[in-house]
Parts: sequence; structure tokens; C-alpha cells
Amino acid sequence: MSPVDKEPERPLTKQDIQVRLIVDGCLARGIEVRRGTNDQGRDDQGRDDQDRDDQDNEFLYEAGVILVRDTYLDQVRALLRLERDDDANADDGFIDGVTALSLVRAGEPIPDPVAVVDLIDRRLGEGVATPSHIFSVTPVYHCPATEPEEVPIHTLPYPGICDGGGEGTLIYISDTGLLDGASGHPWLAGVTGSVDDLGPPDATGAPTIPGYAGHGTFIAGVARCMAPLSAIHVARDFDASGALSEREIVVRLNEALRRGADIISLSAGGFTRKHLPPLSFEAFWNRYRHYKGVVMVAAAGNNSQRRPFWPAAFPQVVSAGALAASWRARAYFSDFGPWVDVYAPGEALVNAFATGTYTCREPPNEGQERHFHGMARWSGTSFSTPLVAGLIAARMSRTGENGRQAADALLASARAQALPGVGPVLYPCDRGEDCHCRGEERREHRHHCGCCH
Repeated sequence: MSPVDKEPERPLTKQDIQVRLIVDGCLARGIEVRRGTNDQGRDDQGRDDQDRDDQDNEFLYEAGVILVRDTYLDQVRALLRLERDDDANADDGFIDGVTALSLVRAGEPIPDPVAVVDLIDRRLGEGVATPSHIFSVTPVYHCPATEPEEVPIHTLPYPGICDGGGEGTLIYISDTGLLDGASGHPWLAGVTGSVDDLGPPDATGAPTIPGYAGHGTFIAGVARCMAPLSAIHVARDFDASGALSEREIVVRLNEALRRGADIISLSAGGFTRKHLPPLSFEAFWNRYRHYKGVVMVAAAGNNSQRRPFWPAAFPQVVSAGALAASWRARAYFSDFGPWVDVYAPGEALVNAFATGTYTCREPPNEGQERHFHGMARWSGTSFSTPLVAGLIAARMSRTGENGRQAADALLASARAQALPGVGPVLYPCDRGEDCHCRGEERREHRHHCGCCH
């Protein structure tokens, strides 16, 4: 394992650039982030991993800390010869069942968390402890799949706004916050959230748009278009260049439960060491299950592969993959596999964004300036996720079902209209009821078929 601040010898990729932003953003908060690589082997299609991009096996994690199941905490302490720590670096039982065990000891070199977990695996068994993974709205593997793209002034949302739906429901969006002035878009009126800050003005006086700014606002817009009468709150959780440790995420998600959310929309995630479930979320489900009717919808990731992307891959979560712009195939970037529950439009969507100047960071457009006027075109499973969340809210208000019941009904409908070679699908304004429109016909006629919108 090597620290992420070691510069790669090859040309910088999209992933390198995004990792650098994440590293710098976390470092500003006092968190050192490292880059790990899973053991190479053969993928499900029989290809050697070295024939694939080596970055397909990477994950990010915090330095100086590991996560340990509380039932094994004393055994792990004994194995590592660690005494209980009563000072400022004291271990943190941040959620029932899991402790963040600090590896920082005065006067001693800090061991690498992955090496420590490897030792614990050998002595006590796999899954007793894990690194504290870093998840992001652009999680190592570029998500969103594209940088935001300009659209003409006065461009309307795409897909459009459904008729009613969502009354009496609350969608909680854990993301980058809400841009000041977003309520100027009629479909975002009444949406609340923590402020997503823009940068200082450029030479023309227009605000500069930092990386990932506007992500939460765009997501809120997509959800509101599917459920125009829903209440939506956008939390500014991913405030370190769109990244957050898994242990911080689950603590912040408690706010969604306290607020009485019906649906939690999470367009963030990442890969993990050995592709094992993140320990923080395993513990979080013990609390989540006591809130009857709440459902989480999470992005499946934009890695074009079937390895599990967390937390979307958990069975407790509705995982949302992305359909291509044609709505007839899976988007080229979308993850896939048996753990993806449903696919919904996620390529070339148009919705609310910042006003200002954005400088592209990724090849081949690095350095290009783009000028935005409150709307953007964007692609990624980040955006199919709130579309599904909005459909669940809309169905809840029509049927009286709770979030989990509405999600189950919509998933049953999605399976009934599955696309060959893709899987279960949902379309904008989908009621989750029988309809004679399917596939391309549904896309073309959704505004004319009463049961399809």
C-alpha cells in the first residue's frame, strides 16, 4: 500500500484527478487518506486483472484508524498490544456494535491500517476488522460519469415534471447541500437544505463553481420532478471535496432517521478492501431496521463492472443503475450484476445547477471553461438514484403505502417490464401499475398514456 500523495508515473487519469481532490479536501479537515489495491486475480469473465485497468481494484481509506466489531475489541487490543486510550486520541464507539480503534500512539510510527487488518484476518478471522473506507459522490471511479455540461438559457428539466405526487412524504438527500437561490426554480420551491457554497468571483464577476458543487441541488431537482409535492431536505454531508469516511456517513444518516424521512437518497459510495461489506453500514442497519417503513435508495456506481459497490450492494438498499439516453440499454458507465435492483434514466439528464464559471478538471477537457446559468446536463447513477426515490414518494402518496412497501411494489413492476440484457427498469412518472406501453413505446408516449404518467 502506498500513500495517495505519491505521484503516479503514468499520465493522470480522471480517477487520479478525482482522488487528488478527495485527498486534498480530506487533508484540509485533518484526515489523511490512502489508496489501497485489492489482490489481483481473475474476473467473472475469466480475464486476468492485469488485463484490466489496475484502478478497478482500488479503494480509499483513512490512515491511523481501523474499525473493529465490539465483540472482538478486547481480542484485537491484545493482538495489537494496545492499551485503552484515555487521551484526545481515544477510540470512538461511533455506532452501537463498532469501534473506530486509533492506531496512533505517542512516540511510535503509525502502522498502515490495511497491514494491521491483514494481520487480524490471519489471527482472528476475516471481517473482524476493516479499514475505515472513504466514500464519495465521485467515488474513485468517476461518479458522476461526466462533468456537468452547458445547456442553453431557459432549458427545461429533462425528464420533465410529473403530474402531482409525493404529498405528505419526506425525501432526505445526503449529499453536498443546496445551492443558495435554488428555490428560484419553480420545481424546487420549498426544498430545504444546508448551503452548498460557491467559490470567489472570476475576472468577469461570475462565481466560480468548485468541483462537485451543485451535485446535491441537481439531485433534489430530479427527485422533485418525479414527486412535485414531496418535502425534500438536502444535507451538506459530503463537504470535503464530495468525500466522507464511512463512519462519518452513518453518524450523519442518523439525522435522516431523526427527521422522520420516508426515503433516504444517497448518491455516493465506493469499493472496499476485498470487496467486503463496509462494517459501519453493517452496524447502521441494526438502527435503521427499527424505523419502520423507511427505505434507502443508493447509486450503483459508474464503474462499468459487476463488483459490489457499497452501500448500494446491501440487500437493505434499493440500488439504482442507469439507463442510456435511449432508455433501451444500460448506460455505458453503469455498474451491473445481481445486486443492482433497478435501472432508471441516468444519462444526459437536465436539471438545476449553479450559475457561474466551471473549469473542467478531467481529460480530454482539462482547463476548459464552461459557463452555467442555473441549469446543466449531467450523467451518472447519481441521478438515476433520485429519480427512483421520487417515484417511490409519488407512489406513497397515491396508495398510502410506506416507503418500503412502495419500493417493493415499484420493483415488482420494474421486473415485469425488464429489458433483455439490462434488467428491471423504471421510467419517469412510472406508477408501478399495469400499462400497455413498454420500452421505447413507453418513452415516446409517456405523456399520452394515462397509466404511464
